[in-house]
Amino acid sequence: MQLKPNAFKRALAQGGNQIGIWCSMCSPIGAELMGDTGFDWILLDTEHAPNDPMQVMHLLQAVQGGNTPAVVRVAWNDAVLIKRLLDVGAQSLLVPYVQNEDEAARAVSAVRYPPLGVRGVAGNARATRFGRIPDYFAKADGEICLLVQAETLDAVSRIEAIGKVDGVDGIFIGPADLSASMGLLGQPRHPEVMKVIVDAIKRIRKTGKAAGFLTPNVDDAKMLIQAGANFCAVGSDTGILVAGTAALVKTFKG
Repeated sequence: MQLKPNAFKRALAQGGNQIGIWCSMCSPIGAELMGDTGFDWILLDTEHAPNDPMQVMHLLQAVQGGNTPAVVRVAWNDAVLIKRLLDVGAQSLLVPYVQNEDEAARAVSAVRYPPLGVRGVAGNARATRFGRIPDYFAKADGEICLLVQAETLDAVSRIEAIGKVDGVDGIFIGPADLSASMGLLGQPRHPEVMKVIVDAIKRIRKTGKAAGFLTPNVDDAKMLIQAGANFCAVGSDTGILVAGTAALVKTFKG
């Protein structure tokens, strides 16, 4: 049995535009449904969704049979949390609230085995197909895609330094926390926030890293893709369900 190549990591390295969808509902059926829709990637959340490693494993089982690569957002930049998600089979991780190059390097260390990092070694984890991938430990580091989130003005000011960290594949701008750090809590589409985001996207691409973003607004998504965002999530399961059910209620109840 061979280690499955990380198609998402390769697509980002080639610079192509990868359109994704956000999954927060902790439902394997929902994840499977969205994973078969045709998106280039699907985000499985553990930061702002109540998923634990067991639930993430079930979500991965639901989507890994299809053609849509999964990215798992870790709850925090913590080596233990990262290790557990890697062990259940995640190959691409999004690490929130990375403020500087030192924190980015810490995330890199967490996804790599010694001597390059501190990832704990488990011989029979799901990631190794329960020990059936004989060269897993030799190849695993090269198939991990690590994305980090810049979510404050301080973090955005350090984009160039974060982008220089070997092992970081992409930088994702977190609009909600960024707007809060600018004194504009709850206003992620404020013109001043959007100005910072557009500039950040352009600067990320100049470092040679992939640039990511999440927005359900079509016009914003198109503008940021034009600015250089090449892994942009354009909606979420919860947002789609809220909008769809609200539209039905309006149609039939006025």
